[in-house]
Amino acid sequence: MIPKYRKQFNQDFSQEKYSLLKEYLKQKSGLEPGFRISESPIFLTKDFEAKLISASESIIDQIKTLSPDLLQKAIPDNCRVPNDTNKPHFFTIDFGICKNNNGEIEPQLIELQAFPSLYAFQKIFEDSFCEIYPFLSEIRNNMSQENFKNHLNDLIVGDENPENVILLEIYPEKQKTQIDFIFTEKLLGIKTVCLTKIKKNGKKLYYEYDGNLIEIKRIYNRVIFDELDRIPDLKTEFDFREDVDVKWITHPNWFFKISKFLLPLLEHQFVPKSYFLHEFPENENLENFVLKPLFSFAGSGVNLNPTKEITDAIEDKQNYILQRKVNYEPVFEDINGDFSKGEIRLLYIWHENDERPILLENLARMTKADMVNVDFNKKDAIWIGSSNAFFAQE
Repeated sequence: MIPKYRKQFNQDFSQEKYSLLKEYLKQKSGLEPGFRISESPIFLTKDFEAKLISASESIIDQIKTLSPDLLQKAIPDNCRVPNDTNKPHFFTIDFGICKNNNGEIEPQLIELQAFPSLYAFQKIFEDSFCEIYPFLSEIRNNMSQENFKNHLNDLIVGDENPENVILLEIYPEKQKTQIDFIFTEKLLGIKTVCLTKIKKNGKKLYYEYDGNLIEIKRIYNRVIFDELDRIPDLKTEFDFREDVDVKWITHPNWFFKISKFLLPLLEHQFVPKSYFLHEFPENENLENFVLKPLFSFAGSGVNLNPTKEITDAIEDKQNYILQRKVNYEPVFEDINGDFSKGEIRLLYIWHENDERPILLENLARMTKADMVNVDFNKKDAIWIGSSNAFFAQE
Protein backbone atom coordinates (compact mmCIF):
# COMPACT_ATOMS: atom_id res chain seq x y z
CA MET A 1 0.00 0.00 0.00
CA ILE A 2 1.88 3.05 -1.38
CA PRO A 3 5.33 1.37 -1.55
CA LYS A 4 7.12 4.74 -1.81
CA TYR A 5 6.00 5.92 1.63
CA ARG A 6 6.22 2.50 3.28
CA LYS A 7 9.81 2.14 2.11
CA GLN A 8 10.75 5.64 3.24
CA PHE A 9 9.11 5.24 6.63
CA ASN A 10 10.75 1.89 7.30
CA GLN A 11 14.15 3.31 6.31
CA ASP A 12 13.68 6.32 8.60
CA PHE A 13 12.24 4.36 11.52
CA SER A 14 14.15 3.81 14.74
CA GLN A 15 13.23 2.80 18.27
CA GLU A 16 14.44 6.24 19.34
CA LYS A 17 11.89 7.90 17.06
CA TYR A 18 9.18 5.59 18.38
CA SER A 19 10.08 6.59 21.93
CA LEU A 20 10.02 10.23 20.84
CA LEU A 21 6.54 9.78 19.33
CA LYS A 22 5.22 8.48 22.64
CA GLU A 23 7.09 11.21 24.52
CA TYR A 24 5.48 13.89 22.31
CA LEU A 25 2.04 12.57 23.20
CA LYS A 26 2.96 12.47 26.87
CA GLN A 27 4.36 16.02 26.84
CA LYS A 28 1.29 17.39 25.08
CA SER A 29 -1.18 15.67 27.41
CA GLY A 30 0.66 15.17 30.67
CA LEU A 31 0.16 11.40 30.79
CA GLU A 32 0.97 8.15 29.02
CA PRO A 33 -1.64 6.86 26.55
CA GLY A 34 -3.69 4.08 28.15
CA PHE A 35 -3.44 1.93 25.02
CA ARG A 36 -0.62 0.73 22.81
CA ILE A 37 0.64 3.21 20.23
CA SER A 38 1.71 1.61 16.96
CA GLU A 39 5.22 2.35 15.74
CA SER A 40 3.88 3.12 12.27
CA PRO A 41 1.02 4.81 10.47
CA ILE A 42 -0.72 2.97 7.65
CA PHE A 43 -0.43 4.16 4.06
CA LEU A 44 -3.38 3.77 1.70
CA THR A 45 -3.82 4.57 -1.97
CA LYS A 46 -6.10 7.18 -3.51
CA ASP A 47 -8.07 4.32 -5.06
CA PHE A 48 -8.61 2.70 -1.67
CA GLU A 49 -9.69 6.05 -0.23
CA ALA A 50 -12.23 6.40 -3.06
CA LYS A 51 -13.65 2.98 -2.17
CA LEU A 52 -13.92 3.99 1.49
CA ILE A 53 -15.75 7.20 0.65
CA SER A 54 -18.05 5.49 -1.87
CA ALA A 55 -19.07 2.86 0.68
CA SER A 56 -19.54 5.47 3.42
CA GLU A 57 -21.69 7.72 1.22
CA SER A 58 -23.88 4.76 0.29
CA ILE A 59 -24.26 3.78 3.96
CA ILE A 60 -25.21 7.35 4.86
CA ASP A 61 -27.75 7.46 2.03
CA GLN A 62 -29.32 4.20 3.22
CA ILE A 63 -29.49 5.32 6.84
CA LYS A 64 -31.20 8.56 5.84
CA THR A 65 -34.02 6.56 4.24
CA LEU A 66 -34.75 4.55 7.41
CA SER A 67 -37.86 5.58 9.31
CA PRO A 68 -37.55 7.05 12.83
CA ASP A 69 -39.92 4.32 14.05
CA LEU A 70 -37.57 1.60 12.83
CA LEU A 71 -34.57 3.23 14.49
CA GLN A 72 -36.50 3.57 17.75
CA LYS A 73 -36.86 -0.23 17.85
CA ALA A 74 -33.10 -0.48 18.38
CA ILE A 75 -33.29 1.20 21.80
CA PRO A 76 -33.81 -1.12 24.78
CA ASP A 77 -36.74 0.12 26.85
CA ASN A 78 -34.62 0.41 29.97
CA CYS A 79 -32.10 2.62 28.13
CA ARG A 80 -34.44 5.12 26.48
CA VAL A 81 -33.52 8.76 27.17
CA PRO A 82 -35.97 11.68 26.73
CA ASN A 83 -35.58 14.57 24.25
CA ASP A 84 -34.19 12.60 21.33
CA THR A 85 -32.67 14.44 18.34
CA ASN A 86 -33.27 14.09 14.62
CA LYS A 87 -29.62 13.38 13.83
CA PRO A 88 -26.56 12.02 15.61
CA HIS A 89 -23.79 14.55 16.19
CA PHE A 90 -21.10 11.89 15.75
CA PHE A 91 -20.92 9.13 13.20
CA THR A 92 -18.06 6.65 12.88
CA ILE A 93 -17.62 3.81 10.38
CA ASP A 94 -15.11 0.96 10.76
CA PHE A 95 -13.71 -0.86 7.74
CA GLY A 96 -11.39 -3.84 7.66
CA ILE A 97 -8.61 -3.76 5.06
CA CYS A 98 -9.30 -6.99 3.23
CA LYS A 99 -8.56 -9.05 0.11
CA ASN A 100 -11.42 -10.15 -2.13
CA ASN A 101 -11.69 -13.33 -4.21
CA ASN A 102 -9.95 -11.58 -7.13
CA GLY A 103 -6.92 -10.78 -5.00
CA GLU A 104 -7.80 -7.06 -4.79
CA ILE A 105 -7.42 -5.05 -1.60
CA GLU A 106 -10.73 -3.49 -0.60
CA PRO A 107 -12.54 -2.18 2.49
CA GLN A 108 -15.19 -4.25 4.23
CA LEU A 109 -17.58 -2.73 6.74
CA ILE A 110 -17.05 -4.04 10.28
CA GLU A 111 -19.32 -1.80 12.32
CA LEU A 112 -20.69 1.71 12.67
CA GLN A 113 -21.53 3.90 15.65
CA ALA A 114 -23.12 7.23 16.45
CA PHE A 115 -20.72 7.70 19.33
CA PRO A 116 -17.64 9.89 19.64
CA SER A 117 -14.28 8.26 19.20
CA LEU A 118 -10.81 9.75 19.80
CA TYR A 119 -11.35 12.88 17.69
CA ALA A 120 -9.05 15.27 19.57
CA PHE A 121 -6.39 12.62 20.16
CA GLN A 122 -6.19 11.52 16.52
CA LYS A 123 -5.50 15.06 15.30
CA ILE A 124 -2.61 15.40 17.77
CA PHE A 125 -1.44 11.89 16.89
CA GLU A 126 -1.30 12.78 13.19
CA ASP A 127 0.57 16.01 14.00
CA SER A 128 3.08 14.06 16.11
CA PHE A 129 3.80 11.58 13.30
CA CYS A 130 4.44 14.53 10.96
CA GLU A 131 6.75 16.26 13.44
CA ILE A 132 8.97 13.19 13.77
CA TYR A 133 8.74 12.13 10.11
CA PRO A 134 8.47 15.45 8.21
CA PHE A 135 7.94 13.78 4.81
CA LEU A 136 4.50 12.66 6.03
CA SER A 137 3.31 16.26 5.79
CA GLU A 138 3.10 15.71 2.01
CA ILE A 139 0.15 13.37 2.49
CA ARG A 140 -1.42 14.54 5.73
CA ASN A 141 -5.11 15.28 6.22
CA ASN A 142 -5.79 18.55 4.41
CA MET A 143 -8.14 19.90 7.09
CA SER A 144 -6.33 22.63 9.01
CA GLN A 145 -6.09 22.60 12.78
CA GLU A 146 -8.20 25.79 12.88
CA ASN A 147 -11.02 24.28 10.80
CA PHE A 148 -10.87 21.08 12.83
CA LYS A 149 -11.19 23.05 16.08
CA ASN A 150 -14.00 25.23 14.71
CA HIS A 151 -16.03 22.22 13.62
CA LEU A 152 -15.74 20.52 17.01
CA ASN A 153 -16.32 23.76 18.88
CA ASP A 154 -19.49 24.55 16.91
CA LEU A 155 -20.73 21.00 17.47
CA ILE A 156 -19.89 20.51 21.15
CA VAL A 157 -19.81 24.00 22.70
CA GLY A 158 -22.15 25.77 20.29
CA ASP A 159 -23.27 29.17 21.55
CA GLU A 160 -22.71 28.34 25.22
CA ASN A 161 -19.93 29.46 27.51
CA PRO A 162 -17.39 26.58 27.65
CA GLU A 163 -17.73 26.48 31.45
CA ASN A 164 -21.37 25.36 30.99
CA VAL A 165 -20.31 22.49 28.72
CA ILE A 166 -18.82 19.26 30.06
CA LEU A 167 -17.32 16.03 28.77
CA LEU A 168 -19.21 13.38 30.73
CA GLU A 169 -17.66 10.01 31.55
CA ILE A 170 -17.83 7.47 34.35
CA TYR A 171 -14.59 7.44 36.38
CA PRO A 172 -12.67 9.26 33.59
CA GLU A 173 -9.33 8.86 35.34
CA LYS A 174 -9.68 5.07 34.97
CA GLN A 175 -10.53 5.10 31.26
CA LYS A 176 -7.94 4.06 28.67
CA THR A 177 -9.10 7.01 26.56
CA GLN A 178 -8.31 9.61 29.23
CA ILE A 179 -5.65 11.14 27.00
CA ASP A 180 -8.38 12.11 24.52
CA PHE A 181 -10.37 13.78 27.32
CA ILE A 182 -7.33 15.92 28.14
CA PHE A 183 -6.79 16.93 24.51
CA THR A 184 -10.50 17.77 24.22
CA GLU A 185 -10.28 19.98 27.31
CA LYS A 186 -7.28 21.80 25.86
CA LEU A 187 -8.94 22.20 22.46
CA LEU A 188 -12.35 23.43 23.61
CA GLY A 189 -11.80 24.80 27.12
CA ILE A 190 -14.36 22.45 28.71
CA LYS A 191 -14.12 20.28 31.82
CA THR A 192 -14.28 16.49 32.11
CA VAL A 193 -16.74 15.50 34.84
CA CYS A 194 -17.49 12.08 36.32
CA LEU A 195 -21.13 11.02 36.30
CA THR A 196 -20.92 10.42 40.07
CA LYS A 197 -20.05 14.11 40.60
CA ILE A 198 -23.11 15.52 38.82
CA LYS A 199 -25.49 17.47 41.09
CA LYS A 200 -29.19 17.72 40.31
CA ASN A 201 -31.75 20.33 41.36
CA GLY A 202 -35.13 19.95 39.69
CA LYS A 203 -34.43 19.65 35.97
CA LYS A 204 -31.08 21.46 36.24
CA LEU A 205 -27.71 19.72 36.37
CA TYR A 206 -24.55 21.12 37.96
CA TYR A 207 -20.91 20.30 38.58
CA GLU A 208 -18.65 21.72 41.25
CA TYR A 209 -15.55 23.76 40.38
CA ASP A 210 -13.46 25.84 42.80
CA GLY A 211 -16.18 25.51 45.41
CA ASN A 212 -18.91 26.83 43.09
CA LEU A 213 -21.78 24.99 41.44
CA ILE A 214 -21.71 25.53 37.67
CA GLU A 215 -24.83 24.85 35.62
CA ILE A 216 -24.45 22.27 32.85
CA LYS A 217 -26.18 23.23 29.60
CA ARG A 218 -24.52 20.89 27.10
CA ILE A 219 -23.10 17.39 27.66
CA TYR A 220 -20.46 15.91 25.36
CA ASN A 221 -21.38 12.37 26.29
CA ARG A 222 -18.68 9.69 26.51
CA VAL A 223 -20.59 7.31 28.82
CA ILE A 224 -21.64 3.95 27.37
CA PHE A 225 -25.09 4.04 28.93
CA ASP A 226 -25.86 0.31 28.91
CA GLU A 227 -22.61 -0.42 30.78
CA LEU A 228 -23.70 1.52 33.87
CA ASP A 229 -25.76 -1.41 35.16
CA ARG A 230 -22.60 -3.52 35.27
CA ILE A 231 -20.85 -1.19 37.73
CA PRO A 232 -21.44 -2.43 41.29
CA ASP A 233 -22.70 0.03 43.92
CA LEU A 234 -22.81 2.93 41.48
CA LYS A 235 -24.34 5.96 43.22
CA THR A 236 -25.43 8.99 41.20
CA GLU A 237 -27.84 11.89 41.71
CA PHE A 238 -28.70 11.87 38.03
CA ASP A 239 -30.24 9.09 35.96
CA PHE A 240 -29.90 9.29 32.16
CA ARG A 241 -33.59 8.48 31.76
CA GLU A 242 -34.69 11.62 33.59
CA ASP A 243 -36.00 14.64 31.70
CA VAL A 244 -33.42 17.37 32.32
CA ASP A 245 -32.61 20.77 30.84
CA VAL A 246 -29.46 19.86 28.93
CA LYS A 247 -28.46 19.43 25.31
CA TRP A 248 -26.91 16.03 24.61
CA ILE A 249 -23.95 15.89 22.19
CA THR A 250 -24.66 13.24 20.98
CA HIS A 251 -27.95 12.00 22.38
CA PRO A 252 -27.53 8.61 24.12
CA ASN A 253 -30.34 7.01 22.08
CA TRP A 254 -28.17 7.22 18.96
CA PHE A 255 -25.66 4.78 20.47
CA PHE A 256 -28.28 2.10 19.88
CA LYS A 257 -29.86 3.44 16.69
CA ILE A 258 -26.60 3.62 14.73
CA SER A 259 -24.99 0.35 15.69
CA LYS A 260 -24.70 -3.29 14.67
CA PHE A 261 -28.50 -3.20 14.66
CA LEU A 262 -28.26 -1.67 11.17
CA LEU A 263 -25.85 -4.17 9.62
CA PRO A 264 -28.53 -6.63 8.40
CA LEU A 265 -30.35 -3.68 6.77
CA LEU A 266 -27.44 -2.35 4.68
CA GLU A 267 -26.44 -3.41 1.18
CA HIS A 268 -23.21 -2.62 -0.68
CA GLN A 269 -20.34 -4.57 -2.21
CA PHE A 270 -18.19 -3.50 0.74
CA VAL A 271 -20.82 -4.45 3.35
CA PRO A 272 -20.60 -8.13 4.39
CA LYS A 273 -23.97 -9.88 4.60
CA SER A 274 -25.35 -9.91 8.14
CA TYR A 275 -28.38 -11.45 9.84
CA PHE A 276 -30.05 -11.10 13.19
CA LEU A 277 -29.38 -14.38 15.00
CA HIS A 278 -33.09 -15.27 15.22
CA GLU A 279 -33.40 -14.74 11.44
CA PHE A 280 -30.33 -16.70 10.36
CA PRO A 281 -31.36 -18.78 7.30
CA GLU A 282 -30.89 -22.55 7.29
CA ASN A 283 -29.11 -22.51 3.91
CA GLU A 284 -26.21 -20.41 5.29
CA ASN A 285 -23.14 -22.06 6.83
CA LEU A 286 -22.46 -20.89 10.40
CA GLU A 287 -18.72 -21.43 9.87
CA ASN A 288 -18.68 -18.47 7.47
CA PHE A 289 -19.95 -16.02 10.07
CA VAL A 290 -18.81 -14.11 13.15
CA LEU A 291 -21.18 -13.83 16.13
CA LYS A 292 -21.50 -10.35 17.63
CA PRO A 293 -23.67 -8.97 20.42
CA LEU A 294 -25.48 -5.86 19.20
CA PHE A 295 -24.32 -3.53 21.94
CA SER A 296 -20.81 -4.56 22.92
CA PHE A 297 -17.81 -2.27 23.02
CA ALA A 298 -14.13 -2.77 22.11
CA GLY A 299 -14.69 -6.28 20.79
CA SER A 300 -16.22 -7.76 23.95
CA GLY A 301 -18.47 -10.74 23.39
CA VAL A 302 -17.39 -11.32 19.78
CA ASN A 303 -17.05 -15.00 18.79
CA LEU A 304 -14.99 -15.64 15.66
CA ASN A 305 -15.96 -19.31 15.48
CA PRO A 306 -19.56 -19.74 16.66
CA THR A 307 -21.12 -23.21 16.78
CA LYS A 308 -24.76 -24.28 16.74
CA GLU A 309 -24.44 -25.24 20.40
CA ILE A 310 -23.33 -21.70 21.23
CA THR A 311 -26.03 -19.96 19.19
CA ASP A 312 -28.78 -22.31 20.42
CA ALA A 313 -27.89 -21.51 24.02
CA ILE A 314 -28.42 -17.76 23.51
CA GLU A 315 -31.84 -16.74 24.82
CA ASP A 316 -32.06 -13.15 23.55
CA LYS A 317 -31.22 -13.97 19.93
CA GLN A 318 -32.66 -10.65 18.73
CA ASN A 319 -29.73 -8.93 20.46
CA TYR A 320 -27.08 -10.73 18.38
CA ILE A 321 -26.06 -10.68 14.74
CA LEU A 322 -24.12 -13.05 12.55
CA GLN A 323 -21.85 -11.19 10.12
CA ARG A 324 -20.12 -12.88 7.21
CA LYS A 325 -16.39 -13.30 7.85
CA VAL A 326 -13.98 -11.15 5.89
CA ASN A 327 -10.31 -11.79 5.21
CA TYR A 328 -8.12 -9.13 6.75
CA GLU A 329 -5.04 -9.00 4.58
CA PRO A 330 -1.58 -8.49 6.14
CA VAL A 331 -0.34 -5.65 3.90
CA PHE A 332 1.61 -3.37 6.25
CA GLU A 333 5.24 -4.44 6.23
CA ASP A 334 7.35 -3.83 9.32
CA ILE A 335 11.13 -3.41 9.54
CA ASN A 336 11.60 -7.18 9.97
CA GLY A 337 9.70 -8.10 6.82
CA ASP A 338 6.65 -9.28 8.77
CA PHE A 339 3.19 -7.93 7.96
CA SER A 340 0.36 -6.46 10.05
CA LYS A 341 -3.34 -6.35 9.34
CA GLY A 342 -5.32 -3.17 9.75
CA GLU A 343 -8.65 -1.50 10.24
CA ILE A 344 -9.64 2.12 9.64
CA ARG A 345 -12.34 4.15 11.37
CA LEU A 346 -13.66 7.22 9.59
CA LEU A 347 -14.54 9.96 12.07
CA TYR A 348 -17.51 12.07 10.95
CA ILE A 349 -19.44 14.82 12.68
CA TRP A 350 -22.98 15.80 11.79
CA HIS A 351 -24.07 19.40 12.36
CA GLU A 352 -27.78 19.57 13.11
CA ASN A 353 -28.63 21.76 10.12
CA ASP A 354 -26.50 19.84 7.62
CA GLU A 355 -27.90 17.26 5.23
CA ARG A 356 -24.80 15.09 5.45
CA PRO A 357 -22.01 14.49 7.95
CA ILE A 358 -18.48 15.87 7.50
CA LEU A 359 -15.38 13.66 7.58
CA LEU A 360 -12.89 15.17 10.06
CA GLU A 361 -10.21 12.58 10.73
CA ASN A 362 -9.48 8.87 10.81
CA LEU A 363 -8.30 6.34 13.34
CA ALA A 364 -6.40 3.20 12.37
CA ARG A 365 -5.66 0.02 14.28
CA MET A 366 -2.97 -2.49 13.46
CA THR A 367 -2.62 -6.07 14.63
CA LYS A 368 -0.93 -9.39 14.09
CA ALA A 369 -3.63 -11.20 16.10
CA ASP A 370 -6.98 -12.59 14.96
CA MET A 371 -8.91 -9.73 16.56
CA VAL A 372 -8.21 -6.21 15.30
CA ASN A 373 -8.35 -4.58 18.70
CA VAL A 374 -5.49 -3.12 20.71
CA ASP A 375 -6.35 -5.37 23.66
CA PHE A 376 -5.77 -8.57 21.66
CA ASN A 377 -2.19 -7.94 20.54
CA LYS A 378 0.88 -9.85 21.62
CA LYS A 379 3.11 -7.83 23.90
CA ASP A 380 6.34 -8.47 21.97
CA ALA A 381 5.03 -7.69 18.47
CA ILE A 382 5.65 -4.46 16.55
CA TRP A 383 3.49 -2.52 14.08
CA ILE A 384 0.47 -3.13 16.33
CA GLY A 385 -1.88 -0.87 18.24
CA SER A 386 -3.50 2.50 17.68
CA SER A 387 -2.42 4.29 14.51
CA ASN A 388 -3.39 6.84 11.87
CA ALA A 389 -3.92 6.50 8.11
CA PHE A 390 -2.24 8.63 5.46
CA PHE A 391 -3.59 8.63 1.92
CA ALA A 392 -1.70 9.20 -1.33
CA GLN A 393 -2.57 12.55 -2.90
CA GLU A 394 -2.57 11.26 -6.48
